[in-house]
Amino acid sequence: MSDNALHDSFFALHHGLPRQGPGSDTTTRRLLALAGRLPGRPRVLDLGCGPGRSALLLAAEAGAEVTAVDTHEPFLAELRETAAARGLDGAVRTLNADMGALPFPDGSFDLVWAESSVFVLGFDRALTEWRRLLAPGGTLVLTECVWTAEEPGPAARAFWEDHYTLRTVAGNAAAAAGAGYHVLGTVPQPESDWDEYYVPLAAHADAADTSVPGMAEAVAGARAEIALRREHGSDYGYAGFVLRPVDPRWRTRPETPGDVAAVRAVNAAAFPTPEEAGLVDALRADPGAWLPGLSYVAEAPDGTVAAHALISRCHVNGVPAAALGPVAVAPEHQNAGAGQAVVRAVLDAARLRGERLVLVLGHPGYYPRFGFVRASEYGIKPGFEVPDEVMMALVLDGSQPVPSGTIAYPAAFGV
Repeated sequence: MSDNALHDSFFALHHGLPRQGPGSDTTTRRLLALAGRLPGRPRVLDLGCGPGRSALLLAAEAGAEVTAVDTHEPFLAELRETAAARGLDGAVRTLNADMGALPFPDGSFDLVWAESSVFVLGFDRALTEWRRLLAPGGTLVLTECVWTAEEPGPAARAFWEDHYTLRTVAGNAAAAAGAGYHVLGTVPQPESDWDEYYVPLAAHADAADTSVPGMAEAVAGARAEIALRREHGSDYGYAGFVLRPVDPRWRTRPETPGDVAAVRAVNAAAFPTPEEAGLVDALRADPGAWLPGLSYVAEAPDGTVAAHALISRCHVNGVPAAALGPVAVAPEHQNAGAGQAVVRAVLDAARLRGERLVLVLGHPGYYPRFGFVRASEYGIKPGFEVPDEVMMALVLDGSQPVPSGTIAYPAAFGV
């Protein structure tokens, strides 16, 4: 049997499937929401688009101009036909191209999207090569298979080691941060996302003509993959990653002992009273509240401290959580991105050290850009009266239930 026969049978088996990997419209919408505010008519590049389920949704619901790329022309033809039927043919352009050799100029897209396709290049290579395609403020959205068990079983490990190297969500987040991205959010995909792929694939396998050269092997491969998921699905899963390149104007880093006076000065200058500067000093002196490595500064071009953000320990109904604040920007650097840079950096650091939940009492017009929502949506409330919209929560790791109840702040907060 030739390699061409197996290749042709594989695509024949997959032709007509609504998806070519685990996913759902719900997950696509969640990822889109995490990408934040987009231009009025965003330029979107959908890589490894397959039959274009995500491309169609992005065109229809985000008002995007979508360039959909795949190497399998029948998928692109199907997408063009569906787009025309939905009146979206003017919003979706298809291109038969290799996602590892893309012909676009730097900065061509506001959003680069790849659901269930980044494995073709590999996660790390995609981070490196696709970054140039993003316009300033642009976002990269990927979904990737990941380990979900601390110690995957031998069957799952043997299968994936033979096909593709997996990491955990935290491992991929660390790789993204190391490659110069902020992690805007991660989305663990539910089991129903696998059903949307495997249930139709299993039906195709049952109906396939295995007398066609290569088809028996293609069917056997599909059934083995489905069986592995059924029997060992607790070991691995799919997850979405929403990433944005760091702002090159601001170097961010953990504070050092030499920064203490500068951090105090920034907080004193940024607020009308000295309370916030005193709060940072008091938290620094409280070993139960201070989280080493989660006091971050942003440097101005001359190396001085332009902004500061602190995350300290709090609890929700006795469960450890993290509190963001104070966040301060020196007056001469306000409204220039320093605050956003340092907040995103300290949130990345919290995510990488395993923090699951961050709370903030702050301006409802500012913190939602980082993914914060009303804490009351999770049944979380402060132990004092504040407007509901100013007490916000950000879930960094959605793999476990979010605690609910009353927030207990360190004594330094005085509440």
